[in-house]
Amino acid sequence: MPLPPLLAATAIPTHLTPWGMYLAADTVVKTVMIGLAVASIATWTILLAKSWELGRHARQLRQARARLLEAARLPPHGGDASFDHGAANALVEAACNELRLSHDAAVPEGIKERVASRLERIELQHARQLRSGIGLLASIGAIAPFVGLFGTVWGIMNSFVGIAQANTTNLAVVAPGIAEALLATALGLVAAIPAVVVYNHFTRVLAGIRTLMGDLSAAVQQLVSRDLDRAAIASARTAH
Repeated sequence: MPLPPLLAATAIPTHLTPWGMYLAADTVVKTVMIGLAVASIATWTILLAKSWELGRHARQLRQARARLLEAARLPPHGGDASFDHGAANALVEAACNELRLSHDAAVPEGIKERVASRLERIELQHARQLRSGIGLLASIGAIAPFVGLFGTVWGIMNSFVGIAQANTTNLAVVAPGIAEALLATALGLVAAIPAVVVYNHFTRVLAGIRTLMGDLSAAVQQLVSRDLDRAAIASARTAH
């Protein structure tokens, strides 16, 4: 069934659809578009993967923090299933190892300092691990608009070359090439804007996880201090 005259006049030609413009684009512009499409796919992949990973990590930290805040003593390594994995396991294991290595130390303050130092290094190590992949989002957000602009400049250059070769300034001849070039800029923005939004989102999530890690580390140090005080009291009673 033919289109009404008004619709037929305003219908977009097939070669001016996004797919048609991609097929008609120069090789360099096509390469830019493919790279930006891959960057966009990478952004959404990181969003899904890191959301699951960080959400699971935050739940584990909250559960471990709740257990430690209710505990009267530092749980022995491997003695509680709640601390058999993740950052909680590393913090408890580090504290237990330091207490084991310092069992003959006479100054509790030195033990506490060494435990705090171990826990701080573990916090930093886990923070680096959790940030893996997120730096790519910052790179995509910063670079994608310029990559798209490069594709646009290249496409417009080719359009002007075509104008010179055709020896005409007819808009119908110029418009397709310019539209193909501008599509690269649009794809650059499509890749960059979600990357920046997702990066800022994960920055806030990581700040919350760092707070949970700090709470967990503080709880471990409190239990270590409590155990050392009990040991000192027991030693004093034995001496008397």
